[in-house]
Amino acid sequence: MKKGDIVELQIEKYAFEGRGIAKVNAEMIRSDIGKNEIPKTNYVVFVDGAYPGDKVKVELKKIKKTYAEAKAVEIISLSSFRTKAKCKYFGECGGCKQQDLDYPQQVKFKKQQVEEIFNKMGGFNDFIIEEIIPSERIFFYRNKMEFSFSDKRWLIQAEIDSHVNVEKNFALGLHVPQVYDKVLDIDECFLQSDLSNKILNLTKQFFKEKNILPYSTKTHSGYLRNLVIKSSHHSDDLMVNIVTSSEDFELMKSYSGELLKHIPQITTIVNNINQKKSSVATGDYENVIYGSGFIYDSIGNYQFRISANSFFQTNTLQAEKLYQTALDFAELNGNEIVYDLYSGAGTISIFISKKSKEVYAFESVESAVKDAEENKQINNASNVHFFTADLYKSFLPLVEEKKLPSPDVVILDPPRSGMHTNTVEDIIKLNPKKIIYVSCNPATQVRDIKLFVNSGYKLIKIRTVDMFPHTYHIENVALMAKI
Repeated sequence: MKKGDIVELQIEKYAFEGRGIAKVNAEMIRSDIGKNEIPKTNYVVFVDGAYPGDKVKVELKKIKKTYAEAKAVEIISLSSFRTKAKCKYFGECGGCKQQDLDYPQQVKFKKQQVEEIFNKMGGFNDFIIEEIIPSERIFFYRNKMEFSFSDKRWLIQAEIDSHVNVEKNFALGLHVPQVYDKVLDIDECFLQSDLSNKILNLTKQFFKEKNILPYSTKTHSGYLRNLVIKSSHHSDDLMVNIVTSSEDFELMKSYSGELLKHIPQITTIVNNINQKKSSVATGDYENVIYGSGFIYDSIGNYQFRISANSFFQTNTLQAEKLYQTALDFAELNGNEIVYDLYSGAGTISIFISKKSKEVYAFESVESAVKDAEENKQINNASNVHFFTADLYKSFLPLVEEKKLPSPDVVILDPPRSGMHTNTVEDIIKLNPKKIIYVSCNPATQVRDIKLFVNSGYKLIKIRTVDMFPHTYHIENVALMAKI
């Protein structure tokens, strides 16, 4: 085998990030590396678009010393785990990766992949693995959808085969995997709600009829950049946030009127103005066109204000289960000092507040701290204290400056990249009895946990929460205790 070859493989296992694994005879491999350097046994091929039980033809994309990467180009025989995808855009869209995989099997594979990462990558064996928490909803579970405008439309195969003239310079939808300058134009998505789809199509129709152009990442001209829809799970609040490259108050007023005429359920409309060249769905500033500019949602018994640019867990029901898992692991009795690092808008801090003596929360993003302070007032959480701190250098000087009491428990919820070693060292110096680590990336989570274990902590148990059905993304909660 060599790069570009089409070969037939039997998929045996499921790999991290949703790829199938096939084992091959290394004697068959030809590459620039040279046969003598390739292991004779356990040479594996990671295959995009394949599941255990599939027999597939694949195109080899990369040949490495210990593994190869490939993409499925034909399914010869289907795995019994496969099911029919609900969405007509599945396979082209970058949203759902596993909609054609039976959901109970998705959950099983996700639990397995976390176990393997902790066992093989971390070398951990003596710890408890609790049952994964599946999602109650597998469709319409998101409270936020972010759509992109583009002057370059990605054509699906059916559109190409039809030979019908398709407008190529206007698209509103989702990105195609690995393609950053084109957008797949869609008219429905099963991740948020039917109302979300209605807003999507009305928005597209309104601006196309007025010949308003999408922003071009190449020429940096054009007006339309993003459409972000946020909805509340526990109330009827519904926000439309239209992100543009400049201000046009009269156009926004007209757009707002058209939306409200057809969808009176919308409670607020916001226009974010992004004048930067970077493709981000946040503005340099915003104008509230209709309503308050906020929506409200609840996690457990706590209410949170959500602005156009504030972070809030995108699966509300599962967020409550995630936070409850962290709270259960902490086993708080009401007398503990708790530190919450990477605290964002204060959702975890406030969720655990009634079970804690005092909560000290640290966050690097100032706007998130402002949102947290507002949420503190809404929930009358007087024992929670928020601080802006650099969690990429050292937050210990701030602790010392403010003369904060040492923590009994530390809760961590860092970004996908994990923690900076400086922050890890600061926590070790603080010497808490327990550390609860919440992560959306078990690989970086394991890397960081090993640092704590090497400094006197023991991994006690983990529990995985499936926040995002039909994707390979998960959240994992780990408990460490001081030995």
